[in-house]
Amino acid sequence: MKKAFLSAAIMLLGVMAYGQTTLPAPQKNLKSLSVMEALSTRHSERAFSNKELTDQELSNLLWAACGVNRPDGHITSPTAMNKQEIRLFVFTAKGVSEYLPQTNQLKEVAKGDHRGIVAGRQAFAKSAPVSLVMVGDYDKFGSTGDHAKVMVAVDAGIVCENINLYCAAVGLATVPRATMDGAAISKLLNLNANQVPILNNPVGYPAK
Repeated sequence: MKKAFLSAAIMLLGVMAYGQTTLPAPQKNLKSLSVMEALSTRHSERAFSNKELTDQELSNLLWAACGVNRPDGHITSPTAMNKQEIRLFVFTAKGVSEYLPQTNQLKEVAKGDHRGIVAGRQAFAKSAPVSLVMVGDYDKFGSTGDHAKVMVAVDAGIVCENINLYCAAVGLATVPRATMDGAAISKLLNLNANQVPILNNPVGYPAK
């Protein structure tokens, strides 16, 4: 009886420790630069203000990256055969969460500030309030062959470009990166050998 109670208590504490947060609905009619204007102004920035993103701004950013944009569950970033195998993780000073496109939620996977392992040997990236890490999930894709590796990399690049263009359109700073401590990220996120960190984008307001 005591063992059963203890197990239930541990499970409850686990649920309380790592919960899910529903983000505000993305502002799909947000006033921003046009696509052509965003393309003309897009550039990489490596200096960030310490100003935090609001929950609304974060929701807009994540939806632009790979959020659901149709009733049938398709997303803003096309993927080969609609596998939706690119998983997006959000690193902040408070913790790490996985973005769940189908419900527009954040599922916490780790507490604390782990932006340093995303920054790797490039310390400037840690100064961004948010770092987005794109993980290619070959289990979801259904193959680990050479062609699959190409397609998963392409799909990660599409998510990355969505982030770049959104940031350009609304005045946020970002830069696409492949540098990061992949082994440490995989350990932190409890990824298996078929779930690979591919790209990351630190995001914030530009430093003045």
